[in-house]
Amino acid sequence: MVGSEKKSIVFAYYVTGHGFGHATRVAEVVRHLIQAGHEVHVVTGAPDYVYTTKTQSPGLFIRKVLLDCGAVQADALTVDRLASLEKYIQTAVLTRDSILAAEVEWLKSIKADLVISDVVPVACRAAADAGIRAICCTNFSWDFIYAGYVMDAGYHNRSIIWQIAEDYSQCEFVIRLPGYCPMPAFRDVIDVPLVVRRLHNTREKVREDLGILDSHKVLIYNFGGQPAGWKLKKEYLPEGWICLVSYSNPLVCGASEDQEMPSNFIKLPKDFYTPDAIAASDVLLGKVGYGTTSEALAYKVPLVFVRRDYFNEEPFLRNMIEHYQAGVEMIRRDLLSGCWAPYIERAITLKPCYDGGVNGGEVAARIIQDTAMGKNHISHGLSGARRLGDAIVLGYQLQRITGKDIAIPEWYSLAQSELSSRTQFRNKEVPDRSSLTRQSDYFAILHGDHQGLPDTLGFLKSLAEIESSGNPQNNIKLQTREHLAAAAMFSWEEKIFVSRAPGRLDVMGGIADYSGSLVLQMPTRESCHVAIQRNHPSKHKLWKHAQARQPKEGPAAVLQIVSFGSEFGNRGPTFDMDLSDFMEDGRPITYEKAYNYFARDPAQKWAAYVAGTILVLITELGIRFEDSISILVSSGVPEGKGVSSSAAIEVASMTAVAASHGLNLDPRHLALLCQKVENHIVGAPCGVMDQMASACGEANKLLAMVCQPAEVLGLVDIPPTIRLWGIDSGIRHSVGSSDYKSVRVGAFMGRKIIKSSASVELHSSLSNISTPQQINGLNPDDADADGRNLLETEASLDYLCNLSAHRYEASYATRLPESLSGRDFVEKYLDHDDSVTTIDKECNYAVRAPTRHPIYENFRVKAFKALLSAAVSNYQLSALGELMYQCHYSYSACGLGSNGTDRLVNLVQEMQHSKSSESEGGTMFGAKITGGGSGGTICVIGRNCLRSNEQLIEIQQRYKAATGFLPYVFEGSSPGAAKFGHLQIRFRPSLTE
Repeated sequence: MVGSEKKSIVFAYYVTGHGFGHATRVAEVVRHLIQAGHEVHVVTGAPDYVYTTKTQSPGLFIRKVLLDCGAVQADALTVDRLASLEKYIQTAVLTRDSILAAEVEWLKSIKADLVISDVVPVACRAAADAGIRAICCTNFSWDFIYAGYVMDAGYHNRSIIWQIAEDYSQCEFVIRLPGYCPMPAFRDVIDVPLVVRRLHNTREKVREDLGILDSHKVLIYNFGGQPAGWKLKKEYLPEGWICLVSYSNPLVCGASEDQEMPSNFIKLPKDFYTPDAIAASDVLLGKVGYGTTSEALAYKVPLVFVRRDYFNEEPFLRNMIEHYQAGVEMIRRDLLSGCWAPYIERAITLKPCYDGGVNGGEVAARIIQDTAMGKNHISHGLSGARRLGDAIVLGYQLQRITGKDIAIPEWYSLAQSELSSRTQFRNKEVPDRSSLTRQSDYFAILHGDHQGLPDTLGFLKSLAEIESSGNPQNNIKLQTREHLAAAAMFSWEEKIFVSRAPGRLDVMGGIADYSGSLVLQMPTRESCHVAIQRNHPSKHKLWKHAQARQPKEGPAAVLQIVSFGSEFGNRGPTFDMDLSDFMEDGRPITYEKAYNYFARDPAQKWAAYVAGTILVLITELGIRFEDSISILVSSGVPEGKGVSSSAAIEVASMTAVAASHGLNLDPRHLALLCQKVENHIVGAPCGVMDQMASACGEANKLLAMVCQPAEVLGLVDIPPTIRLWGIDSGIRHSVGSSDYKSVRVGAFMGRKIIKSSASVELHSSLSNISTPQQINGLNPDDADADGRNLLETEASLDYLCNLSAHRYEASYATRLPESLSGRDFVEKYLDHDDSVTTIDKECNYAVRAPTRHPIYENFRVKAFKALLSAAVSNYQLSALGELMYQCHYSYSACGLGSNGTDRLVNLVQEMQHSKSSESEGGTMFGAKITGGGSGGTICVIGRNCLRSNEQLIEIQQRYKAATGFLPYVFEGSSPGAAKFGHLQIRFRPSLTE
């Protein structure tokens, strides 16, 4: 472009306020536009010198305005999703009209020919309003990033991303950078190579200037604008290594200006050019962002990265790094504790193989110039909102377990193929059972029966594939990190134990479980599998960083866990810890310490569900684990759907641990122990019905259980004329959410108020005892005694569900406040007597509705159970459906409803009352939200016939048309963990030699 004879063009280039990488890549594109003789106005929040240090020209103008906020970070490695949405609302939504007016006026004042955005949404709309063409240049867009946050914040925030998508749709096309996310709001796409800042000095010159000997290996420590916050130590580095550390400022980061450096760390000058330092290094330690990734690939420097939590751009960049063999993931715990050496030593062995272009800045500048000169690009004419409907699906699916994603949009097929291969079967695929059975050629089943379950056969096939990938004779080009980690931790010639536990569909009972209700639960077809192996510490195959922690006096027991499906979300694929970390002064650590241990790294918090089972067995049963343990978890129970994915993992994990250590645990006892994992180590205040259903359920039957705390009444047959389904709303559910906790607190507050009221009334009745007199032949003392006995029972009420509905209405309904502040409650009643929740004095809690719900729900469940054994009739189905509807609306009264689940229930009602359905005698009869509410899945009851399935498909399609999300349908059932038992397998020697 240098020396172009074309007329000078005026560009307005908007830069997002998130991160430093956007500013540096824009500076590279701007440099080429300036060299071509054009005028560029950069709208940015970054310091001027980012753009002017190497590009000084009268044609470059810097306008300091911030029009978006990006992602708000809670710390250097964690995005605060709710704060990000809130700040965006404050920055760009509430001020939108004034922003648009100001930007339109400014664009006209500079006579801009073209607007480029990286990747500020409102800039695109302002350009359209000003009658100026606009394009974007980016690897991600904020509609996609925020879509994942909306799943956690609630459906009411969706208008934010609809607006962002519509803003982007005003652009003609997007110049798409490598490592891109799905960006469906744009009408057309042009791909360019990596945009990389050019080098100013050679590797040799940089090392000479810094006084680094040729014999030294160099690590550069670069964390992109966030202060490190901990003290660097000499022992962090391997022998013979030097670490370059930058100042903590908007350009670079790593150390505060006054921090003293160990002798093997070099503090770079404040104005040192980061790309030169990266190219002169042997290994880079930092976060995965576009700038870091592009420069590591371009200069073939291996990247040791620490995962950022909840930034949805990262999985795509991370995959690109690993595809080109340029990345090693470091666990956050090891970053903070200084266990760097094994990662650095692993990284130096890599041979990064990126061979693509690195002139993306020049290519992008030429495209921008050509566009401004009048070149047009074909558009597909699809609206941003329509495309974003698919983006929301994908944003949510990135957090789901691998293999259970459906309706992947066509535009994502390319990106999908670039991601790691799947390990689970898709929802509706039933594998060829005969071909899977042949996988037994790979191993011998020493104990147990796979029962012909397709998902179990599929898991066994996965194990065989993992074993093969660990064999150097097998030339398998692309393996995910989770596959490689699993292959490296098992001794394939030794016994492996396999367990299986299903999710559960909450048919009736739901949140009333923690109040002692009767519940009816059905195990799902979807399940979690766990493979486990124990070995003496001296024989355990350890990952390199785990080996580095081994004490000098001899090998110690280590727990290693691999989670399949992590690459489609923000979970780390592996977790490891010394089992001694669970002990302190010869005693198990407290559950509170364990909670904090796992919570300190959100990317590995998932391990609490698995490793927590070991601590509970140590604490509750006194079991001592002296051998090392390797665990592989592969779950097909979708997360966040309200079908107990967490319980399935806990039950499968504890079943496997128990089997491998010869522990004979009663299923009920095992479920109660798993509840302790969830309540105290994970920190989710759930009842026990989830774990009980997963452990004790049987296929195609309802587990009837009174949750006081877990008394199984038996199994209830589902009449052959009746069928139950689950339909996913696409709104993420969590029993750890504030809504669920608040409702639980409100219910326990209500119980305390009822007990207190009964105590006061009992005391009053005792003080008014008088001489008995006969009235109409009856002794009033007998009636008084009955009343006092009733009050005594209610004054010591252990579960809300032991209070009948008529007693509640007669004596207590009007005494309960609609709501009550935590402070007022504590001042009057001291505590709510719930061991798994705490009262926030500053919070206002609903009381009456959360108290009323379990009392009436218990009655509804009893009626539902009785009706299942009644004579088959439309009345039976109608009554069962009516009980479900009543439950659903009671959830809503508690504040646990959601737009998505309400929409689905309404669709079921429309089907039920349609003329075609009524003419056929009815097919759909009722529906309700399930589990902890606030999203997740609804349960539907209907007639077991073909027409019901047709209507179910119609509900799916109508829901997708309204929301952009195609619901997953849960249908079918499978045995609980106890009924399945466990498998004991050993791989055949011929395949491991």
